[in-house]
Amino acid sequence: MGASINTNIAAMTALQALNQTNKETLITQNRVSTGFRVNDASDNAAYWSIATTMRADKSSLSTVADALGLGSATAEIATKGIESAIEVAGKIKDKLLAARTPGVDRSKIQSEIAELQSSLQAIVDGATFNSQNWLTGDSTDATTTRTLVSSFARDSTGAITIGTITVDLDETRLVDTASGSASGILNTEQTSGSTTYTVLDLDISSLTDDTADLSIIEDMLSTVDTAISDMTDAATVLGAIKTRIDIQKDFAKSLMDAIDTGVGQLVDADMNEESTRLQALQVRSQLGVQALSMANQSAQLILRLFQ
Repeated sequence: MGASINTNIAAMTALQALNQTNKETLITQNRVSTGFRVNDASDNAAYWSIATTMRADKSSLSTVADALGLGSATAEIATKGIESAIEVAGKIKDKLLAARTPGVDRSKIQSEIAELQSSLQAIVDGATFNSQNWLTGDSTDATTTRTLVSSFARDSTGAITIGTITVDLDETRLVDTASGSASGILNTEQTSGSTTYTVLDLDISSLTDDTADLSIIEDMLSTVDTAISDMTDAATVLGAIKTRIDIQKDFAKSLMDAIDTGVGQLVDADMNEESTRLQALQVRSQLGVQALSMANQSAQLILRLFQ
């Protein structure tokens, strides 16, 4: 086709090439500035959908990890409470052993025991975290268990599964606040002769060196020793629960890291590649401007033919 002043094919071709280069440059600049190869659904609908779902699951896992953190702290406080209670109960046991000796002033020993009993109650009441106390409560309450969220999973169909860890408070209760017959480790009633007592309210101040009274002291000592054994078992239960909680918490954090890696592989831009591509596009853009300028000058060459 000859030269035409109405249709400049060279200029049109150069302009199309320049527009395409500018479009690619804009895309690459967007990737460089955001760090994402897929930033919205228009970039890649399938990858964007997968990444969005995975990010939502990561947020749920973060919530699970927070819940597990609270559960771990509650179990830790309860465990520390039982450990302290065992130590104080051991001191009560020592006092009862001393009281078994004939001729001692049992009223003075009882004053020391009373202080230790108050300490036991304070320890139980103080083992509270986030309004949760696993060492005391009403055994007749309909909810004698605590259920902790431990996991979040989505299967191939998209269905969600929530895992839980159950804590049976009947196994850890030191003080039962139920009216009537209590079943807490420290306030379960025992009877020796005509004397009824619990670890928290036993009283030896009126006992003498009489054989029957000494037998009562021995029974009290045995009761405290049994309570220490039961509290040790309760601490073991709490320790196992805390270990399981910590394992699940670590697993949730590992899953979140894995999701970050997976999402990154889908949508993150390769900054080395994009920066190299941006430089190439900038050179192409400059060449395109020059090509368009040269194509536009062809009309001026035609004008010279008429001079």
